Amino acid sequence: MTAISIVDSRRKPELPMQLVEETILLIEDDADISELLQYNFEREGYKVYIAGDGELGLRQALQLVPDLIVLDLMLPGLDGLSVCRKLRAQPQTQEIPIVILTAKGEESDVVIGLEMGADDYVTKPFSPKELLARIRAVLRRPRQSPATPSSEQRTVGPVTIDQERHEVWLYQQPLALTLAEYRLLSTLTSRPGRVFTREQLLEKITGGEAYVIDRNVDVHVRAIRKKLGDAADFIITVRGVGYKCRE
Repeated sequence: MTAISIVDSRRKPELPMQLVEETILLIEDDADISELLQYNFEREGYKVYIAGDGELGLRQALQLVPDLIVLDLMLPGLDGLSVCRKLRAQPQTQEIPIVILTAKGEESDVVIGLEMGADDYVTKPFSPKELLARIRAVLRRPRQSPATPSSEQRTVGPVTIDQERHEVWLYQQPLALTLAEYRLLSTLTSRPGRVFTREQLLEKITGGEAYVIDRNVDVHVRAIRKKLGDAADFIITVRGVGYKCRE
């Protein structure tokens, strides 16, 4: 089926609503969806690059190092989950925010994507406005960069969190976390020993800006524990209630 052009060439192109000067790599094999999203992203001032398959998307991500990646799961050749895993394994792309765009609405698929390091997800059919809102929320996370410690540090047990720079250290070694993981760990360490319910943690993870299924709180906790390694018991499960960190 021939793709229908989103923009009428006879009309004067609309100016971006805001000049955000950030780049988005869209890895999506559906030409109609790519055209629609490119139009909406560029209206918001983003610079958009498009890849129609997983292999090309991975190469472009490594070359361009965009500010954010919108990644479809059902891609020809290299699937989206494999792309996500490879991106998280490369130093130059491991901190790039990833928003999964998928027609697979089953909870298990969403959970796998989040466990591999994706920051958020949107299921098809979707609203471009909702996707843009989620992208803006994810992009609020500052890029990590070497710097001297700030005055906004908090150390609890083996974990040190710099709230000003959104950086985390485990035994003085940098710890790479997704935005959701950072928010969750920051919340737990803000009141050592206090039990936070899943609902409270969910609110902190989403920032009140996006809907995430409740079970994803457990997924994020599991991912954090895996990254903590030998210090995984720093986060304690309180059955039937939620979680807390050791005092």
